[in-house]
Amino acid sequence: MVEFVQQLINIVGENAVLTGDQVSSRNTSYWDPSPMRAKALVRPKSTAEVSAILKLCHENVQTVVTHGGLTGTVEGAKATEQDIVLSLERMNQIEHIDPLSRVATVQAGCVLQTFQEAVEQHGLLFPLDLGARGSCTVGGNVSTNAGGINVIRYGVMRDLVLGLEVVLADGTVLSSMNKMIKNNAGYDLKQLFIGSEGTLGVVTRINVKLKELPVSANSALVAMDSFEQVADLLKYLDKSFGGHLTSYEVMWGNYFRCVTEPGWHEAPLSRDYHFYVVLEAEGVSPEHDNIEFARIMEEAFEKQLMVDAVIPKSKSERDRVWAIREDFEAMLQHNPKFVYDVSLPIKDMDQYVKGLEVAFAQRWPEHYFYALGHIGDGNLHFFVSPQNQNDLDLHHQVNQIVYQPLAALGGSVSAEHGIGLEKRAYLDVARNTTEIELMKTIKRTLDPKNLLNPGKIFTV
Repeated sequence: MVEFVQQLINIVGENAVLTGDQVSSRNTSYWDPSPMRAKALVRPKSTAEVSAILKLCHENVQTVVTHGGLTGTVEGAKATEQDIVLSLERMNQIEHIDPLSRVATVQAGCVLQTFQEAVEQHGLLFPLDLGARGSCTVGGNVSTNAGGINVIRYGVMRDLVLGLEVVLADGTVLSSMNKMIKNNAGYDLKQLFIGSEGTLGVVTRINVKLKELPVSANSALVAMDSFEQVADLLKYLDKSFGGHLTSYEVMWGNYFRCVTEPGWHEAPLSRDYHFYVVLEAEGVSPEHDNIEFARIMEEAFEKQLMVDAVIPKSKSERDRVWAIREDFEAMLQHNPKFVYDVSLPIKDMDQYVKGLEVAFAQRWPEHYFYALGHIGDGNLHFFVSPQNQNDLDLHHQVNQIVYQPLAALGGSVSAEHGIGLEKRAYLDVARNTTEIELMKTIKRTLDPKNLLNPGKIFTV
């Protein structure tokens, strides 16, 4: 081991390789505060260094786990004492922003919020956005095909990536740094790596498309008595705003009441409704957009698509409304806690969630269950916490309740966070045997020694 670590030091320098207490002083992830485990943690600063590291690992049949911002929820970055952790934290540069073509080149370790703020200085927008923006990395967003709060208008990460530079398991550099929206010259190889969770190659650089920065943004927090109103309002607003509806974030009443309990966030309206939605529409004419937003919201109220609403009048008021949706620290006070992100058709969501509520109450009379989601793209999130339970099989029992109904609904066990280790046993709920076998064939082709994030998604 000493010789191997020295070879890593020869590639990246002594200060860029951590071992022993330097590794264990780090948390495994945001969600897992236990000490990180690894034979060594290496921090390259260039694609050439990543290539040299992977070539060395390939020659020595050394497994590698890639780290970004460590905000993932499915143990996709979990490593053992036998693994080398490849952290891209030093590959954090924004290499180029082209305002005319609206294309930017960014290194994989760049924090999402840092990148967003940099392109904003050019009057542009990188529209992928999520609550972990201050910690997650652009490369991690690629790895999981991240979605977030703006998917209705701008799509998921896959829709924003133009080109990738990827280092394969043997150190080969695949530079497919396309900058064009349209390029039908053969296979679109970048799609193999988007959402592959670091199992097929290490993404080092990304070309992404940008949008013009909107000059107006109107938000509202609305309340409803039924899920039918939630779904009908989404359809009505998407049509009425003419494609300008950006966000539509639904919170079940239990979630809203939890985050607005004393000591957390102040509730801008009654806490007694069944559903709450934070919504936002962006535009290009502040005065006109403000008038239209108020008119459309008033019409929706008259059509009985909502029962109450608050429209922020300042940025600080807007931030307070969004904090209710994004700050879930109140839920983390319960232990044990299990976090889920699933997807399914909107028409099935209400009955699905009601079924979960009944099943949890029957199995664990004392429990906490909080639901929310980006339902515009069919995505729900849950926080589940059975109380006074010491069953070692508890997580599996909760998983069975959450995942099994999805197969009949054509849903998925993962909407945007990936499979990792945590959901590996449930992959067949969302994918058939032929799909899984083809995935394994691709994995064996690109990583025949099974060195990159081994055991994540599936075993080969």
